[in-house]
Parts: sequence; C-alpha cells; structure tokens
Amino acid sequence: MTRPVWEKPLDQLNREEWESLCDGCGKCCLHKLEDEATGKVFGTNVACKLLDRQSCRCSNYKGRKAFVPDCVRLTARLVPELPWLPSTCAYRLRSEGKPLPDWHHLISGSRETVHEAGISVRGWTVSENEAGDLEHHMIDHEL
Repeated sequence: MTRPVWEKPLDQLNREEWESLCDGCGKCCLHKLEDEATGKVFGTNVACKLLDRQSCRCSNYKGRKAFVPDCVRLTARLVPELPWLPSTCAYRLRSEGKPLPDWHHLISGSRETVHEAGISVRGWTVSENEAGDLEHHMIDHEL
C-alpha cells in the first residue's frame, strides 16, 4: 500500500508531490527583518510583489527567480535550516515528523480551509510595491 503524500518523508517526494504539499498560506512570501546584533528575525506584513494576496499563491511561480532573485527555493535539506518558516508550514511540520493539520488542503480537500482557519496571509498584508520602509511594518506575533 502506498503512503499518502502528506505522510511521506520530504526527501522521498517527487517534484509534483513536493509542490502539492504547500499549504498556500503565503507566509513564506512575506518580508522578514533580521536584527544584525542578535540575529533575531522579525516578520512583517509586507508581501512579495509576486504574491497574489487573495489566493496567497505566487503569481509567477515558474519565473519568480527572474523577478525576485533572492526568492528561496525550499528543499528537503533546506527546510530544517530555516527558523523563520512558520510553525504551521507543511514542509516544516513534515520535516519534524509531525502530521498535517485538518485545515491543510490535502486533508480537507479544499484550498479554502487554510484561509477559513485564519492561517493564511489573506486580508492583512500590503504589497512591497506600496509598503515603503519595512521597519514600519513589523508584526509582533509569529508568522
């Protein structure tokens, strides 16, 4: 019997399975600020210019590196090294051997449940094209 995608270890997923694991929260597409003295990372409500803030998906996923050269491409090896990934991130959860939450589309069958559960960035972000100084957009809660 084949295990469902959401139960497989990250390093055993093919490209299609890997992409399907993304929960569509959009949190990884928010700008972060790092305190140079402490190394602490702070979140902002400023979204990458390519983030469709309604669907919380990249509007040019395949070509994103041409427009956003520092966009991070997640890999099974990289996920554990990114402390800024939200605790709800499907990649982080699976990297830690944890199950996906009920609101995840692979469990619920709907891409809307991430938004209904209040997990996504829908409704509270601003585009980097409109934001101005990132320092004015820091948030005081975990992403």
